[in-house]
Amino acid sequence: MAIDPKFEDTREVVEQHEGHTVWGPVDEPGQLGIHGTHVAVDFDICIGDGACLEDCPVDVFEWVDTPGHPESEIKPDPANESQCIDCMLCVDVCPVDAIDVDPGREGRL
Repeated sequence: MAIDPKFEDTREVVEQHEGHTVWGPVDEPGQLGIHGTHVAVDFDICIGDGACLEDCPVDVFEWVDTPGHPESEIKPDPANESQCIDCMLCVDVCPVDAIDVDPGREGRL
């Protein structure tokens, strides 16, 4: 299952993390929600393979520990989403379609 590109309509903001929004529900450690808005990563389906970190030309992502999560215990957090240049490389390389980039979403600088 891929990230829901309409998550802004179906989820609520539950917290801020490292300067970006987290969209719930969140029930740690198994349910972590979607991190980011312009660059959104569904932590619940992300397998933490690192392809997005390797391919991002502007270093949008930083590793964050997610101990106990069933898919992976480390995730690429969009901590620097304001740096995104909308190249879509992260979207293209994600093997589980856990990332969505939309420059029209709220929070775009």
